[in-house]
Parts: sequence; structure tokens; C-alpha cells
Amino acid sequence: MSTEMLPPKKKLPIAKLAIGALVLAVIAAVVLYWVGWETAWTESKRLFNVALELIAAAGPVVFYLAMAILPVFGAPMGPFAVMSGLVFREQLGLPLVLVLGLAAMAVNITIAYWLARRWLRPPLTRLVTRWGYRLPEVERGDATNLIILLRVTPGPPFFVQNYLLGLAEVPFGRYLVLSCATQGLLFSGLVVFGDALSQGKGKMVMLAAGALVAVMVGTHFVRKHLAKKKNAAAG
Repeated sequence: MSTEMLPPKKKLPIAKLAIGALVLAVIAAVVLYWVGWETAWTESKRLFNVALELIAAAGPVVFYLAMAILPVFGAPMGPFAVMSGLVFREQLGLPLVLVLGLAAMAVNITIAYWLARRWLRPPLTRLVTRWGYRLPEVERGDATNLIILLRVTPGPPFFVQNYLLGLAEVPFGRYLVLSCATQGLLFSGLVVFGDALSQGKGKMVMLAAGALVAVMVGTHFVRKHLAKKKNAAAG
């Protein structure tokens, strides 16, 4: 894909973004002060418990179908992972929760890939360009490095990664296996974290949080290694 499609690069309005964030923070602080910290915390917990009850009432079939479909349209995958361990661990058991969650993620990854590659290529090309992401140019031999590098690089949301790789037309089998392998580690850590929260096990929560940090640190080193390898090859 030619880079001529990309609009001229513009500097991010850092000052404006910082001012906007500061204004929002001040508004939030004023609202919390007016409502009362204790009241706000109590109400937040109540709403969270209501959400958990609604998810439990909907049942695992509806939940995992939503998990497979909604992230195609931009819903974040992380909350689904945490909620699955938090709500359905006691009903289904942790191994089945992990299997169903990973299966739903694999279905989501598949849908997004084929949507991007077969049906939505023209509008998605314009959309990702407008977001400022460069459409990857990849030869078949470089597909593995591209998939791993994009999956472990912070920044692009999960659904944007799926669409970019579909637009790049990387081999589907490699895309599915490597995507599930890289994202599955983080997903499993989030499920275990939700499971630990549901059981109120402080030690397990700390272990799950430590595992998540280890995964993120590991992906950081993988990304640096692949970037260095790519630069060396280019040089």
C-alpha cells in the first residue's frame, strides 16, 4: 500500500490535550467533593454490583457471544476477560472460563480479519489513515515479525490491530495462531485476576497482577528485539 495515501503528518496538540485533561480532572474533583467521596465510592460499588448481576443473569452464552462480536466494533477485550473470571468462575470453573474466553477471542479475531480483508477494505483504509496509522506493507516472509511486532506494541487498540493485519493480508493461519498466542497470555492473566477478585484472595490478586506485569515487560523486550532486528536488516 502506497504511503501517498497518508495525509501530511501533524504534530499532536499536546498543550491543548494537557489543558483538556486538567479541566476534566478539576471538574471530576469538584463533582466528587460536592457529592462526597464516601457517597461516590458507595454508589460506584453499587453500580458495579448491579452490572455483575446483569451479566450473571444474562448467562454465559450471551456473555461469550457478546465477547466474540462487540470487540469487532471497538469494545475493549480486557473488561470481558476480567468479568468472565469474576462472574462465571464459580458456575463454570476456571479451566472452562479460560477455554470459552480464548475461543471467543479467536472468533473475534477471525471476524475482524475477514471483514477487513474481504468486505471493508476501502472504508477501513480511509479510516485507519484518518486515525494516523500507516497501513503495513508486508511480504509473506515478513508476516510473522509484523504480526508479533504489532501485537506487542502498545498504542493501537486490539480491534485496530486486527483490522490492520487484515488489510495487510497476512496469511490467516499464521495470523490466528500468533495472535491467540500473544494476546492469550495477557487475556489469561486478566481472567485469573478477575477470578482472584471474585474469591477475595489478596495473595492471588497480587500474583495475578505480577503475572500481568511480567507479560507486559516481556512483550516490551520482544518488541525491542524485533525492532532492532528490523533496523539491522534495513541497514
